[in-house]
Amino acid sequence: MSKSQQIHHESGPFHVSGEAVYADDILVNSRLLHGHVVYSTIAHGRIRSFDASEARKLPGVFAILTYHDIPGPNQMGPVIHDEPVLAEAQVNFIGQAIALIAADSEATALEAESLIEIDYEVLEPILSIREAMRKGKLIQPARKIERGDIDLGFEESDHIIEGSLEVGAQEHWYLETQCAVAIPGEGAEIQVYSSTQHPSETQALIAEVLDLPKMEVEVQVRRMGGAFGGKETQANHTAIWTCLLAQATRRPVKIRLFRDDDQKITGKRHPFLINYKAGFDNDGVIRALDVEENCDAGAAVDLTMAVLERAMMHTDNSYFLPNVRIIGNPWFTNLPSNTAFRGFGGPQGMAGIEMVIDRIARHLQQDATDIRYRNFYGSPSPQNGRQNGEERESTPYLQKVEHNRLYTIWDQLMTSSEYRDRRRAIDDFNAAYEFTKKGMAITPVKFGISFTTSFLNQAGALVNVYKDGTILVNHGGTEMGQGLHTKIRQIAALEFGVSLDRVKVNATNTSKVPNTSATAASAGTDLNGAAVKNAIEKLKGRISHEVARYFSEDGDDSKPEDILFEADWILDQTRPERKMKFEEAVSKVYFDQVSLSATGFYKTPDIWFDREKGEGRPYHYFAFGMAVTEVMVDTLTGYYKNLRTDILHDVGDSLNPAIDIGQIEGGYIQGVGWCTTEECKWDDSGRLLNHSPDTYKIPNVQDIPEDFRTELLQGVPNINTIRKSKAVAEPPFMLAFSCWLAIKDAISAVGNHAFEPEFRIPATNETILLSIEKIKDRLRHGQSVPG
Repeated sequence: MSKSQQIHHESGPFHVSGEAVYADDILVNSRLLHGHVVYSTIAHGRIRSFDASEARKLPGVFAILTYHDIPGPNQMGPVIHDEPVLAEAQVNFIGQAIALIAADSEATALEAESLIEIDYEVLEPILSIREAMRKGKLIQPARKIERGDIDLGFEESDHIIEGSLEVGAQEHWYLETQCAVAIPGEGAEIQVYSSTQHPSETQALIAEVLDLPKMEVEVQVRRMGGAFGGKETQANHTAIWTCLLAQATRRPVKIRLFRDDDQKITGKRHPFLINYKAGFDNDGVIRALDVEENCDAGAAVDLTMAVLERAMMHTDNSYFLPNVRIIGNPWFTNLPSNTAFRGFGGPQGMAGIEMVIDRIARHLQQDATDIRYRNFYGSPSPQNGRQNGEERESTPYLQKVEHNRLYTIWDQLMTSSEYRDRRRAIDDFNAAYEFTKKGMAITPVKFGISFTTSFLNQAGALVNVYKDGTILVNHGGTEMGQGLHTKIRQIAALEFGVSLDRVKVNATNTSKVPNTSATAASAGTDLNGAAVKNAIEKLKGRISHEVARYFSEDGDDSKPEDILFEADWILDQTRPERKMKFEEAVSKVYFDQVSLSATGFYKTPDIWFDREKGEGRPYHYFAFGMAVTEVMVDTLTGYYKNLRTDILHDVGDSLNPAIDIGQIEGGYIQGVGWCTTEECKWDDSGRLLNHSPDTYKIPNVQDIPEDFRTELLQGVPNINTIRKSKAVAEPPFMLAFSCWLAIKDAISAVGNHAFEPEFRIPATNETILLSIEKIKDRLRHGQSVPG
């Protein structure tokens, strides 16, 4: 196949026809039981008593389990064991599992739950970052990254601003809720079909909780109906609960969370409270930045420290910070443990610096676009990344920003988006209209690609070639709709030089490829694609040796290194007349008793990070992108409309342009949701108030820009990655800051850009309207331009 060939998503036909099999679709047998989770209805308290005696008498109830019934340790924390499988004496959030029911139907399980009596002693909960800060309730020690001389930087600054930014939570809202099916086998065996991003971790925790060796637990994932990070660790919970019930009843059990329960039980994107102080010169160039990033961990650590670490590492976004101090504080609250979400802390870290840049521009009465440009890493002319004799390529954690695409993207996007002309037209529009204001912003993204926990940057694969010339690929990555299997299939076909229809990518299974890392950190294709390539290279070496020997029977020797795999043929490139079809060669190799199965392995080279010193080279490379968004805001209602978005994004040499553009546009829209409509609301008791699609507002078709233009940056192959490509999953999410700040720009126009609007994430209609009203109030009181 040709790399430039347009390839559709490998599951596309099955999605359209309804044939795609998800965990909930798996047919088991008539012995399948319905699993149900009984969870806490209070945010913090002691369990005085638990009585399930009446529920156990109900016909159709096969098991009711509590923590007493767990064979192994009552812990399922993925990094730190601070998260019980089932609550013991205390509950720490609404939604914490207390008991499990296995019944012959959902109705029976719900009736059994109604018969269970739980008496609580209610304790005072901590429900916000500010409350946790007042009580000093850190869940783990603070982290710090520091470089330069921050005090000197402030002394040398012409201006100093201070402020804070509230960044809200976000629900993952995957279309398929958390689901798992557990089927007991002979002896201690248990097979699990789980909607998980991390089958190996799911396997490991099931084995630990059930007190089994890992070899007895097989976890398989064909596909997920969305995940976005919400199934990296928290899919473990549903799988463990299901396995406990299956082990206790010796029958297959399925748990599929009801949408409302899923939203109540599971963690969200981490809310942040960011406090900052920035010093800058008269041109808006930042000389010093002091940032405190306060993170709501929820009731358990989960992945909080890794999320916080990435947030701190992306505090700079695309901007050089010569003197900087970043403090990260993880706070305990009585809410479900917050977890991974697309961007994994990067969005929260970048939000702070983008707010700072925007405030600098308004303070100096300049276009924020120009302030961004002056603060970019490196220099417009590639002269060792220096500007005015100052080295500008080193991040706060001392990794050099190599192969910087910021200026290339900037030049192209500023021209293609007609930014300057449209900016003048927007200013004219805002001068003419009182009740409708337009705004526009351009924002960049520089996102590090790799797990910051270095040992996770590894992957395995198993590739089998069959006698008919067909190829079955197993790898450790999981498919959640992002097109990973499609890209892996393409890689295998390209490496073997065969047509795509010869290659199938199998379901991810822990018995085929063990000890895998999560499909996360945007590294799924980088890691697993390279592992598949490694396996194929071994197979091609074996096949080449045998084919060269066969060709040499005609006289002159053929050499294995001259054997070429191309267009379903295998040939000697020095003697093109010597060739045979791929399947013919495979058959000959088989009869020569040579293995046609190989494992592959890959680990990302040259990455490390010293957490004590806050420095290292944690990322294999950076992905870059920019977006320009223009919006219109109704100043009487707070409603906004996305008029036009222009995106230019760096994916190296794209493996699949259609899938990459889909990821870019989808990531942008999901980011717009986080920045505008998606607000998680809890009451004073810690109860989530909007836990269904009619009250939690994910973006819909009306939130898509009326004019949406997305392009891939051309002619910039990546270095030392699979087929010179770049990761694409997470970086586009942060392009949504262009929409968020375009809204702020429109609000600012109400006061002719004289006042700094009050702003937060998400910028809901309510937030927009309150911000506008405060500016109008200042105008009514005759306030002048702030000094």
